[in-house]
Amino acid sequence: MKKYVLQGMAFAVVATSLVLMAFSNGHKSEQSDKKVSEGGTRYLVKDIYIADPSAHVFNGKLYVYPSHDIDAGIPQDDNGDHFAMRDYHVFSMDNIDGKVTDHGVVLDEDSVPWVGRQMWAPDAAEKDGKYYLYFPAKDKTDIFRIGVAVSDKPEGPFKAEPDPIRGSFSIDPAVFKDDDGKYYMYFGGIWGGQLQRYRNGKAIECGKEPADNKPALGPQVARMSDDMLQFAEAPKTIQILDKNGKPLLAGDHDRRFFEASWMYKYNGKYYFTYSTGDTHKLCYATGDNPYGPFTYQGVILTPVVGWTTHQSIVEFKGKWYLFYHDARLSGGKTWLRSVKVTELKYNKDGSIQTIDGKK
Repeated sequence: MKKYVLQGMAFAVVATSLVLMAFSNGHKSEQSDKKVSEGGTRYLVKDIYIADPSAHVFNGKLYVYPSHDIDAGIPQDDNGDHFAMRDYHVFSMDNIDGKVTDHGVVLDEDSVPWVGRQMWAPDAAEKDGKYYLYFPAKDKTDIFRIGVAVSDKPEGPFKAEPDPIRGSFSIDPAVFKDDDGKYYMYFGGIWGGQLQRYRNGKAIECGKEPADNKPALGPQVARMSDDMLQFAEAPKTIQILDKNGKPLLAGDHDRRFFEASWMYKYNGKYYFTYSTGDTHKLCYATGDNPYGPFTYQGVILTPVVGWTTHQSIVEFKGKWYLFYHDARLSGGKTWLRSVKVTELKYNKDGSIQTIDGKK
C-alpha cells in the first residue's frame, strides 16, 4: 500500500510541475511594461484572491464587486464545494491604471440570517442614490437563493434584507439598467449552480441537463420591483439562438450557456455575455430586446489559467474594458483566483475582437 501511495504522490508532483510549466511556457506572467490604457492587462490586486468581478461606474469612479476566494481545504468537485467564499470586499479606482482601494469586508455570511454557506459571484446597482448588492448563497437547506443588501454608498458597508428575493434560485445575478429606467436581473448557472433543478422557474425532482440533442438550458431574466428588493415578475428563460434562428443545443458545450450572465448595450444593441463553463470560454450573443432572444456571435475570451472564468464589461472614460479572472497567481488553483482587466475592442460592425485568455 505504501508503495502505491508514494507512486501516486510522485505522479501528482510530476503532473503538477508539467501543468505549471504549461501555464508559463511562452507566456509572460503579466504585461508589466504596458498599461491597460495602452492595450495591456493588469491584475487589480495581488494581496487577496478575488474573482467574478462586476464592474460599474458610480459618481465618476470605477467600482468592482467581486467574490472573495479562500482556501477552505475542501476537495475539488463538480458541485463547486471548494469555492467556499464567505464575504465580500469592494474595490475602487479613479483611473484604469491608477491606485486600487480595497474598502474591506462590506458584507459577510454571519450578518445574513438566511445564509448557510458559499457566497458566490455578486453584482451591484444604483437607484435614486441607494446602492444594492445582489449575491447568491446557499440557504440553510443547501439551496442557492439570491439575496440583496443595501447601502447609502457604493463602497458599502451593506445591510442585507432578512430573507432572499422571493422566487429566486440558482446563481450569478447581474442587474442591468435599461435606457427607460427599468432594471432587469439576469441569473443562473448549471452543475453546482443548480439551474438544472428548475424548469419554468419551478423546482423539479431529479433535475438534470437536457439530452445533448435538445435545447440547452437558458439563463433567467426578471424585471426588478420599483424598490429593487424583489422580482416584479416571475423569471423567464432566455433563448440563445444560432445564426439560423435555432436554439443552441445542450450538447454544444462550445457555445451553450453555463453561467456568468452579464448584460449591457452598445450602439443600441443588447449584448448578453456568459461563460461556457466546462469549455472555459466567454461568449456573447446580441438581440433587440432585454428578454431576448439573443443570437450567438462569438468568443470574447479564450480559456484562462484555471477552470472557471467570469466577466463584466463596462465603459469608463470613453473606452470599454473587460474584467475577468484567472488562477495564474495561485499556480493554477482554480479556487484561488485573481481579477484582471484589459481593454475590449469592437470592429466596425459591432463584433467583439477576441482576447487571448493566456496573455
